[in-house]
Amino acid sequence: MKYFALNTVIAALILSLIALKSDASEMMDFSNATILPLNKNERTQTTLQILQEEIQKRTGIDLKIQKNRPQKDEAVIVLALEQDAALAPYLTASLHALPPTQKEGFKIIVRKKPQKLVLIAGHDHRGLLYGVGYVLCKAELRPNRIDIPDDMAVSSSPRYPLRGHQLGYRAKTNSYDAWSAAQFDQYIRELALFGANAIEIMPPRTDDDRASSHMKTSPEEMMIRQSRICRKYGLDVWMWYPNMGRNYTHPDSIARELQERERIFSLLPKLDALFVPGGDPGDLEPDVLFAWLAKVAEVLQHHHPQAKIWVSPQVFRPTPEWFDVFFAHVNKEYSWFGGVVFGPWVKMPIQEIRRIVKPSIPIRRYPDITHSLSSQYPIPRWDLAFAITLGRECINPRPTQEKAIHNALDEYAIGSLSYSEGTNDDVNKFVWTRQDWDPETPVIETLRDYARFFIGPDFTEFIAQGLMALERNIEGPLLTNDGVQRTLQQWRRMEALASPAVLQNFRFQMGLIRACFDAYVQQRLIYESELERQARDVLTQAETPGGDEAIRQARAILSRASKNPVRPDLRKKCIDLADSLYSSIGAQLTVKKHHAKPGRGNFIDNIDIPLNDSVWLLSALDYIEKLPEQERLAAIGNILHRTDPGPGGFYDDFGSPRSWARVQRNRSWEEDPGTLQSPRVGFSVGLRGKEWGHEVTAKGFEGGATPLAWMHQATTLYDTPLVITYDNLAPDVSYRLRIAYTGRFRAKMKLVANDHFIIHDFIRTGIKPVYEFDIPAEAIVDGILKLTWTCSQGERGSQVSEIWLIPQN
Repeated sequence: MKYFALNTVIAALILSLIALKSDASEMMDFSNATILPLNKNERTQTTLQILQEEIQKRTGIDLKIQKNRPQKDEAVIVLALEQDAALAPYLTASLHALPPTQKEGFKIIVRKKPQKLVLIAGHDHRGLLYGVGYVLCKAELRPNRIDIPDDMAVSSSPRYPLRGHQLGYRAKTNSYDAWSAAQFDQYIRELALFGANAIEIMPPRTDDDRASSHMKTSPEEMMIRQSRICRKYGLDVWMWYPNMGRNYTHPDSIARELQERERIFSLLPKLDALFVPGGDPGDLEPDVLFAWLAKVAEVLQHHHPQAKIWVSPQVFRPTPEWFDVFFAHVNKEYSWFGGVVFGPWVKMPIQEIRRIVKPSIPIRRYPDITHSLSSQYPIPRWDLAFAITLGRECINPRPTQEKAIHNALDEYAIGSLSYSEGTNDDVNKFVWTRQDWDPETPVIETLRDYARFFIGPDFTEFIAQGLMALERNIEGPLLTNDGVQRTLQQWRRMEALASPAVLQNFRFQMGLIRACFDAYVQQRLIYESELERQARDVLTQAETPGGDEAIRQARAILSRASKNPVRPDLRKKCIDLADSLYSSIGAQLTVKKHHAKPGRGNFIDNIDIPLNDSVWLLSALDYIEKLPEQERLAAIGNILHRTDPGPGGFYDDFGSPRSWARVQRNRSWEEDPGTLQSPRVGFSVGLRGKEWGHEVTAKGFEGGATPLAWMHQATTLYDTPLVITYDNLAPDVSYRLRIAYTGRFRAKMKLVANDHFIIHDFIRTGIKPVYEFDIPAEAIVDGILKLTWTCSQGERGSQVSEIWLIPQN
């Protein structure tokens, strides 16, 4: 106990030294300040209450309200609209010295003389709320202490008029379905303090189960409460409302659907916009879709007269004719029509949409900031080990990538409402909101505000840099990323310095669990890669001990990964943190214990998934063991040489950076982060089981389990060709092409060599994994072979996992 107490004292001293400013005049003490509101509007009173409550939570100080102009020796925080402040002569000159603001903007002045003053003046009521949020993010709030920078003279207005996030209360989410109305209230408030002005909710009926075991109330009741919360804070309310009916042309079906919407719209105290996806779910032909929406609009505007309907061309297999009809309707500018939504799986780039639709028609972005696999904006250079373990909805802070994604396309839209499935994308939400406010905002500034406000001023730099380090963890090959262990050390050092309150802070825990998980996965990858190498060495010498003994030894080596696991302490830490996150915010990181939906945030379930090729090897060995001895040795040779193209041949695995040098990229990731016009690495980690048959063939290419190489592919979306080029080929050698077609799309693809020679016409992939074709000698020009894959119309994209070019003579 003495040792623990001494450590606590030392930690407190360290944090005090870190927090000490080199120039004490940089901060002013407002611990004894009062608040002076210059008007008594209800919205001003709500903003005043937010200021009081957020300061009280962090400091224990209950700031009192000042009714009259304070004395010169009194510190005061003034809340005003700019027009109110102009009525106070002692404030006017200071305000006029700052640049003018626009809608939702604010001005902030902090001064020492003639009076210690913080003036927060909003251009309007929302601007006042955002000004308060700005001050709260910059202030250092500790127990019994309020320090505010003394050099603030700020005039700020948002670049884009729409800034918000979808917070759906439904079973599919990885945490929201466990929330109370009070938790939604706090989260919506926090998003608003960082500049959000809109929240998107959902109706009770979507493409999901109507309820989950986590829900504390009905989806219908929660949507009403969410709408009410947004009205209280003066935020816009959007609703994502897919077409879930079976028929939108039959009068009886239309009547039932309209009756449902009548009831939903009538229950909501505030609704400003309706977003209806063209598909995913609810695919409709455009003529049917817009005729139906005209009927919906009548019902919507009966209850919410100013509300508009927005639509996305979001369908999985659109044809050019579908787009032609869709945009013809868009350009008719119906009175009820709000604009176009650009979101996941929209085939047409936003630049093209902006060109097609009339300038008067706005575009809203619906960015997928929540998914890592099957994502609108995939993680570039993501290692397969992370794709397998972190999965689709891991805790995924991507601050610099989110800024790059935002800024690549922001000029084509009026802002965004993000697609979110839970708290896993928490950091991304706040980064995206700040970028919608001002795309020039440095990411590190947002992260410092995030850390200072949510975790505490003593951890500002620690947390900000720690989140940046977590993003660097997932960049490039994991096996050689020497930063992963440093990131763990940094987060564990923060843990040692943290108070009990910080240790229980869910945002701190989300960063810590990722640091531990990443380091654990890396340690396993190193360990298991070495075990696989040892097992293959044993099998290489199988002829000496005999096939049976070699197989036994290889199995024993591969089994060490589970029998003698590496770093069990990190594994246990991840499990404990997952339990704590479930208790505090309902984060569902496992299926069995936390009742997550599979594939929806339960990345802790993947913590022990093998990271080497042991699954495939063991499956192959099970089969080989049943063969006669001579066949057994030949089959072992086949699996050891699975990727060998023979002397003078070429082999490529298109999940590896080396092989990606052959893939033609028309645009950089920074130009095309959604890879609509350029290739991406696709992942099909769900295909690891018995997907492609049950026997190891004579060549060893098929097995009861899937080789790692089949879990990632060079992928292009929709009509974008996939082009892979080989050079330095021998001009007088014939080649046989072996291709592994794996992936989740299973599209109809056609392959052409050097733009003229059809290697194969359209075939449906997914029936078997490996195909072989002869390459005509005349298809190789000057030692170069260009292979181009295209999809038939309406397919989701081209995918290639592996290529062997095998010399034949």
